[in-house]
Amino acid sequence: MERKALQAPFELLLVGGAVEAGIFKALHQRTLDALELAETLKADRRAVWTVAEALVSLDYLERIEGNKYRLSSRAEEMFYQPGSTNYDGFAFMHSYELVKSWIKLPQVIQNGRPVRGNRTAVERRYFIEAMSRRAKEGAKTIAQFCLAGLPSGARVLDIGGGPLVHARAFAAQGAVVTMLDLPEVVAMAQSTLAPDENIHLVAGDFTAGLPEGPFHLAFLGSICHIYGEKENQRLFKRAATALVPGGRIAVMDFVRGHHSFAAVFAVNMLVNTETGGTWTWEEYVTWLTDAGFKDMRLNEVGDRQIVTATRK
Repeated sequence: MERKALQAPFELLLVGGAVEAGIFKALHQRTLDALELAETLKADRRAVWTVAEALVSLDYLERIEGNKYRLSSRAEEMFYQPGSTNYDGFAFMHSYELVKSWIKLPQVIQNGRPVRGNRTAVERRYFIEAMSRRAKEGAKTIAQFCLAGLPSGARVLDIGGGPLVHARAFAAQGAVVTMLDLPEVVAMAQSTLAPDENIHLVAGDFTAGLPEGPFHLAFLGSICHIYGEKENQRLFKRAATALVPGGRIAVMDFVRGHHSFAAVFAVNMLVNTETGGTWTWEEYVTWLTDAGFKDMRLNEVGDRQIVTATRK
């Protein structure tokens, strides 16, 4: 255990709080002094000044003309310039939102119930942005791995693939992709989809049903940790029904006992979901076997773990 790991995440809390309060939005492409900023935000001047000065010290804001604030060039690039190599958008706000849940862990330990309800539209956007940036790191390699040995122009069902990162990676390899996610997520995805992309979007709840196949590949990227045993068993059975005989399922997730972060990540699911967690290799084998799959394998693809199996 390193002492540094136990230090408070001051910068995340400071910058996340400033985003939530609207400070960066208010200062985007304009300058305001503390009083003007406080009036714009309908906030307390002393609090606004204190936070703004802290943001200056960390190079998120800069002071000009004596007492006016504006975004630093670093912050402009990080938050608002997608073409910059330093661009991160507001993906980090997903971590900020998670802190709000984790801080209530003692309560969860006592009653076993998650503290998070349904995501707001803003929280959903932060989540999608965070998942998108994380997925981009190895999407092409993952798509090539999952499609290996399948027919040219394979039909792929991307379950819960809202950010479209993996859907686009599959389509770039020549696959015909159907992406299923909740209606509000599909609406966000639709606004980013180009007319010539070979991706069909379906709005629905994959815990209630899947689009009719047949598909050659069912891809579940970071899905199984959201749910418990019964939900995953039902999902695997539905996936098997949607696949052609010999079709493949690919489950990308932490596998407990085979990934160093899996047990810690399970706590994140504890505080945020009703039944979620991380599951062992043995549990995956049992669920997949019961669903009518064979040839289960645990694969290391880049820094990801992918469980694959073939429909009997």
